[in-house]
Amino acid sequence: MTYDLVIGDRGYSSWSLRGWLLFDAFGIPVKTHSARLYTDELPKMLADGFFPGRTAPTMRTPDGVVVPETIAIAEELASRHPEAGLWPADPKARAVARVLAAEMHAGFTALRNHCPMNLRVSYTTCEPPEAVLADLERLETIWAWARSQTGSPGPWLCGAYSAADAFFAPVATRIATYNLPVRPEAMAYVQAHLAHPSFRKWRAMGLVDGADQEFYRRDWQRRDWPGPRPLPARAVDGTEAENAACPYSGKPVTHVLELEGRRFGFCNAFCRDKTVADPEAWPAFIKIYKA
Repeated sequence: MTYDLVIGDRGYSSWSLRGWLLFDAFGIPVKTHSARLYTDELPKMLADGFFPGRTAPTMRTPDGVVVPETIAIAEELASRHPEAGLWPADPKARAVARVLAAEMHAGFTALRNHCPMNLRVSYTTCEPPEAVLADLERLETIWAWARSQTGSPGPWLCGAYSAADAFFAPVATRIATYNLPVRPEAMAYVQAHLAHPSFRKWRAMGLVDGADQEFYRRDWQRRDWPGPRPLPARAVDGTEAENAACPYSGKPVTHVLELEGRRFGFCNAFCRDKTVADPEAWPAFIKIYKA
């Protein structure tokens, strides 16, 4: 039995990213239903099968319960899948993680408004106003507080990667996209998000998931994405490839990419293009690449 999750454009919908990470990063199977933002697709999809949801993400459980909002999704998944580790097992760390998630869910309005999530570009600056700088200062304060409370030895805030970190993933992308000024400790946390396997998959899909949304376009000078540099793959014509079946679906090859002079095939353009965007984000592809 699998969950259903309604999401918006992967390149832009920060709430959708957060909701999807609550599944993928914790190994919970989910079927996504994507609806284009700023069209009637999302309200129609929600009305047709996800009432009373009004926004992306909205989850439907295997037994048919519709759960909107990421806070509710996180808690419901944690209740149904305690083995997945969405929240820390230690009571103190768990309490800290829930504090962090709640503040992220409700706060940081200036940062959200001035720096909407856009995974397709990175700018040299966004000229952040004082309210955005204040939000960044608050982020650094609570991130440092979480580490001091939990004694987290690794890159994450409360020990192992938890729902609290999933909630801050869209903030990490904003810092990366808009080159926002944060201290080295905070930037190390951002870099951990950019390198996280689930985030790399989401961003790779977001880079090829439909046309650019004009609402998010800015005129600031651009720079390279500050996360891991992808392998230099490119889409090519034809169907000749080393593999006869798509590494994701097992279906016959119809679309091909080239990487370091070798050709690999996929069952559709999206499978190919998300792999071109970041080959190392996809373990099934890397398995045949290294074979």
